[in-house]
Amino acid sequence: MLFDTHTHLDSKDFDEDRKEVIERAYNNGVTRMVNIGFDRETIPTTMQLVEEYDFIYAAVGWHPVEAIKMQPGDLEWIASLCSHEKVVAIGEIGLDYHWDKSPKDVQHRVLREQIGLAREMKMPIVIHNREAHEDIVRILREEKASEVGGIMHAFSGSWETAKMCLDMGFHISFGGPITFKNAKQPKEVLKQVPMDRLLLETDSPYLTPHPNRGKRNESGYVRLVAETAAELKGVSLEEISEITTKNALALFGIR
Repeated sequence: MLFDTHTHLDSKDFDEDRKEVIERAYNNGVTRMVNIGFDRETIPTTMQLVEEYDFIYAAVGWHPVEAIKMQPGDLEWIASLCSHEKVVAIGEIGLDYHWDKSPKDVQHRVLREQIGLAREMKMPIVIHNREAHEDIVRILREEKASEVGGIMHAFSGSWETAKMCLDMGFHISFGGPITFKNAKQPKEVLKQVPMDRLLLETDSPYLTPHPNRGKRNESGYVRLVAETAAELKGVSLEEISEITTKNALALFGIR
């Protein structure tokens, strides 16, 4: 029993075989997934998926790369969706200093607004952090994100950064990169993350794990991530699957 806590099954990359991909994941033991709606296009398609599949849940929010496109009323739209029984988090939200598409001040404002919404709705948040470790930690602290906690998605930072996030009540999630031979830092961080704060994900169709690196990722490949995580932690695949699924169910409030 595996839980893919971060996937984009509504991506156009799956337009030709989405049903088969989802069935393949489920038949491979991935019995729950959270699909991420992160802008005006993907929030509706995410909601369509959760209506169609009883084992798919939703996180809805505004991605930092798209922050400049957020319009008046969009935050209220996200808020209105938070009452849906299958919306389990606000995200993915955060900061991205790699792609120069939204000014930093706009990203900061949009992130702060959504953390405020999460606190109001009492919902966990899913944090996207690319090359912005210091500012992410600072804003999470200033906006009292510890009141809701959440996930540091596709974690790529140092153990020092991970520790600061753990101290604020966040879970640390790992995907395909931990299977790469040269991914020394993520492997070392995963070894130190407490088992009750560990989550697994694919971020499909991106970040495909070894040995399928270079091909399209899919939720069924979370098993490959779990196998590597189990090896790094020195436990069985069954144990890592059970613990990370239990962690996700508790965080998202899924029964």
